[in-house]
Amino acid sequence: MELWQHLLGGFSTAATPINLMWAFIGCFVGTAVGVLPGIGPALTVAMLLPLTAHLEPTASMIMFAGIYYGAMYGGSTTSILLNTPGETGTMVTALEGNLMAKSGRAGAALATSAIGSFVAGSIATVLVTLFAPGIAEYALRFGPPEYFALMMLAFTTVSSVLGKSTLRGLVSLFLGLAIGLIGIDQISGQARYVLGVAELVDGIEVVLVAVGLFAVAEAMYLVLYQGRQHETRNAMSRVWMTRADWRRSLPAWLRGTVLGFPFGTIPAGGTEIPTFISYGMEKKLSKHKEEFGTCGAIEGVAGPEAANNAAVTGAMVPLLTLGIPTSTTAAIMLSAFQNYGIQPGPTLFQTSSTLVWALIASLYIGNVMLLVLNLPLVGMWIKLLKVPKPALYAGILIFATVGVYGMRQSAFDLVLLYAIGLLGVLMRRFDFPAAPVIVGMILGPMAEAQLRNAMSIGEGHWSVFVERPLSATILAICVLVLLMPHLLRRRALRQQLRQEQLAAGEGVGR
Repeated sequence: MELWQHLLGGFSTAATPINLMWAFIGCFVGTAVGVLPGIGPALTVAMLLPLTAHLEPTASMIMFAGIYYGAMYGGSTTSILLNTPGETGTMVTALEGNLMAKSGRAGAALATSAIGSFVAGSIATVLVTLFAPGIAEYALRFGPPEYFALMMLAFTTVSSVLGKSTLRGLVSLFLGLAIGLIGIDQISGQARYVLGVAELVDGIEVVLVAVGLFAVAEAMYLVLYQGRQHETRNAMSRVWMTRADWRRSLPAWLRGTVLGFPFGTIPAGGTEIPTFISYGMEKKLSKHKEEFGTCGAIEGVAGPEAANNAAVTGAMVPLLTLGIPTSTTAAIMLSAFQNYGIQPGPTLFQTSSTLVWALIASLYIGNVMLLVLNLPLVGMWIKLLKVPKPALYAGILIFATVGVYGMRQSAFDLVLLYAIGLLGVLMRRFDFPAAPVIVGMILGPMAEAQLRNAMSIGEGHWSVFVERPLSATILAICVLVLLMPHLLRRRALRQQLRQEQLAAGEGVGR
């Protein structure tokens, strides 16, 4: 009963006109930021920190939260329509969403994305309200062996479900791992693989590679290989989802929510791992496997989008209850708390109860605002498809260039952007998936650091990974992910052979 009283008090604070205005500004800015590749919520919140120094703490935190999860809504728009992820968490959405757009189903893809984000965000907010302290306490059990095992699960899932073959998926993954090693070694602090180039000492930005492989490569591929072809997109059939779309999306939304929320509560969880795992799960469970990678499967949009937004909401759990940020944006929000002299942690619910519960209540309000903002705009966003391709892709290149240059104001980054774009063209030409490159870049350095920490804990013995039940369980799941497709394929071949033998036996008997 006390919990509900606190929540009602939070709604009374968050629902004041001034806080509603800041929530709306945050959601609107977040959506716009998500649409524009290369900017991102972390950079936006960081730029706004000095401007909000004199703002009331509750209002500024409500606005920052709106920017955070609003960016996840907006990032799906360009992923679906232009194959240009605004955020790394929406990369998977581009895989099936853009194919749906090319097949004339952009409306259904945008609708399932917006509604799935609302469903996942609402359910995850309820979970934050009910179980925040308990979930954060469980997340503390994760040590370096568990984190490393978790990343191995992400690697095996990505390499097995993306690309024309597991081998191509692994090649792309190892390319990403190699790029992720460039820069400062997290353990020793030494620069490595920089080839004497000063700009590489800080490493290569993930957003730069994502924009290069998806946006720039898409535009270049069109010019080089499809320049004289006729329009490949089918006419728009309808803006809203059919009953069949609802039936296929609802289970994917729920599965994505259940999968994404726990990842948001643990450090190094992020939005990338659950979205890729959700995509792999939907691909294996779908009754319409033939649509994946061809005309676009709606489950491949619904599941990852739900996982994405559930993970973003789940990140509030360790941030508020432990003071542990699980993403870059959460880390900047932590610094915003500290700017106001507030230290998130176990005592925050007692020392700043009004702020915490107003922030949680604003998550409910923000989800409704984002749904109201996004659904009516579906028809307007689809009009992007009517823009002539030369002008459309020229605009993509301009936004990509401006966004990447704005990150570090480096001309070297622009050269690197277009070099990676050419690499993306070659990868598309020879059917190498681009997404595992990004996963390898993001998780590679983390996996390396956790491996070295785990080996230090185990005094150099590899047995540390199987002696701990949680890491051993995750590694066992990794083995199953790798072996199950082969075992199922062999079983199907045996059944087919048995049926052929039975049919041959019946033919001889006659």
